[in-house]
Amino acid sequence: MTCSPAEPPRAGRWTLRAPWRILRTPAPTPEPTGRLVVAAGAALAARQVFRRVRAHTGAGRWSRTNHRGEQVSLLLGPAAVAGTFAATMAMPGLTPAERLAAVTAVVGSGVVGAYDDLAGTADAKGLRGHVGAMRRGEVTSGAVKVAGIGATGLLAAALLARSERPGQPGGRGPGGPGRSRPGVATILADGALVAAAANLVNLLDLRPGRALKVVLAQAPLLLTSAGPALAAPVGVAAGLLVEDLGENGMLGDCGANALGAGLGVAMVARLPRPARLVVLAGLVGLILASERVSFTAVIERHAPLRRLDELGRRPPRR
Repeated sequence: MTCSPAEPPRAGRWTLRAPWRILRTPAPTPEPTGRLVVAAGAALAARQVFRRVRAHTGAGRWSRTNHRGEQVSLLLGPAAVAGTFAATMAMPGLTPAERLAAVTAVVGSGVVGAYDDLAGTADAKGLRGHVGAMRRGEVTSGAVKVAGIGATGLLAAALLARSERPGQPGGRGPGGPGRSRPGVATILADGALVAAAANLVNLLDLRPGRALKVVLAQAPLLLTSAGPALAAPVGVAAGLLVEDLGENGMLGDCGANALGAGLGVAMVARLPRPARLVVLAGLVGLILASERVSFTAVIERHAPLRRLDELGRRPPRR
């Protein structure tokens, strides 16, 4: 005998689907003030984590020679991951799937980035370097990082495919009128977008403050529907910018990959599919261009870009 529409479902009927139904729960839209408060909290938390951890542990293995030939702490990276994680968990206006996807991508990218920071060598650089090493039978730490970021990006995209999209009837997942579940191609493209964003922010992190300024450039979007998804990485970038510009620390692969992944998840969560494809094409184009063209050289050749890049950076120590 079948259940009538008014009859409650039998116990266990939704047992296997319950987790996905939770992920599809819509989130209330928070006021802009709430987003700004959480972003400010992320800034303070990330900065305090960096200062306290550095004061209690010192640099140790967490140091690297910067572009000036000076030893700089890499602890900005773990501070960025911790601050972004805390702010994501506290941010109102995110669906459960968006929250879980952001945490997965940020922490996963941060962990594999930290592995590359601590275990990596300069023998292979860029995609061509890592692919060449694999052809010789070598598995570099950079290749492990790329694989890890790709895997966490795909997992984040799969989680977001089950999410109700705020502000749009029916959302991204099943349940909306006339809408179908995103296919494998869409999930692959969205996962690539998250991974590409993580990679590009890391490629830009070659001078103090450069990568964080790119993340901070998204700040005006905090007042849009994308605000809840962007508040954590933007807030953390604001909190760590002074430390990065003063060369008290650097993001390393850990922090740059994590913040880039956070931006990628925000774009996948809140942009329509055509816009996501355009963004993905742009990110891939820039990454491929970096194999042949130095971003630093391009910036130094154009005065407006150079002035913006150097803004706030300390002069060389004498």
